[in-house]
Amino acid sequence: MNIIVKEELKAYIDPLTPDEHDALERSILAEGCRDALVLWGDVLVDGHNRYGICRQHNLPFQTVQHPHFKSMEDVHLWMIDQHLGRRSVSDFQRGVLALRKREILAERRARQPSPQPAEAAESVSDAAPATASPDAAATLKSRADIARAARLSNSQVLQIEKIHKQAAPELVAAVKAGDISINAAAAVASLPVEEQKSAALGGKDELKQAAKRVREVKRKVMLDAMATMDAMGEASQAEAGNAAATSPTAAPALTVSVDGELVRGLRQRIQDLEAENAALRREVAELKAAAPQAPQA
Repeated sequence: MNIIVKEELKAYIDPLTPDEHDALERSILAEGCRDALVLWGDVLVDGHNRYGICRQHNLPFQTVQHPHFKSMEDVHLWMIDQHLGRRSVSDFQRGVLALRKREILAERRARQPSPQPAEAAESVSDAAPATASPDAAATLKSRADIARAARLSNSQVLQIEKIHKQAAPELVAAVKAGDISINAAAAVASLPVEEQKSAALGGKDELKQAAKRVREVKRKVMLDAMATMDAMGEASQAEAGNAAATSPTAAPALTVSVDGELVRGLRQRIQDLEAENAALRREVAELKAAAPQAPQA
């Protein structure tokens, strides 16, 4: 059998660590390759590590064709779902995979033409007894949807999104290596890229210090925001009283509208900071949990 290994698919999921690969190799040498390799035609979709180990040691293996793949997108979505369900995948990896799945589904929906009103009405009436498609059941439109798919909290998803968008490659590598927590990495990701790189190259201690500095600045910002809100409230009351004495209708409404926008923005900032602090406390508690054993990959 001529099995084709595409580097794109091999690299689509983060590789095993050396320890995980050694454990898999010992398992296959002792028990054989228990799980069949998944193929799409001649293309290897799942089982790259098992395939490499079996070829290295000249061991037999089984293959199975996946009957429902129609495109490389289908392959990617299937690979993501398989790894989201594996215990050996880290919280950060699951979050990144769920975000990747959301992007694929969003692009797929964007390519679909919008039905005309008459077609949409006919589709609704005809499709009433039908079962929803897999994509419709897992659209991942909201942060809560992503959190459920990745078995994470909403705040963890928010932090992983921030890392995914803003973190330097060196900082991402440190998260994957376990040198820094998701919460701390999200804090460091708010720094300029060069400062992120410097902290990551400095090792665990430097990363911790960088995260601590960012949190101290955020805490000061939060305290300043609360003080500003108090001052604004007092100023609003004074301005409203003065305006009422001269123009009892229009001026108070304008003052409340402008101040209200500022207050809402400051309150949202405080809520975001409190969510990050809550996530940090949860991560400290989760460190006590036993690390799961990696299955065959």
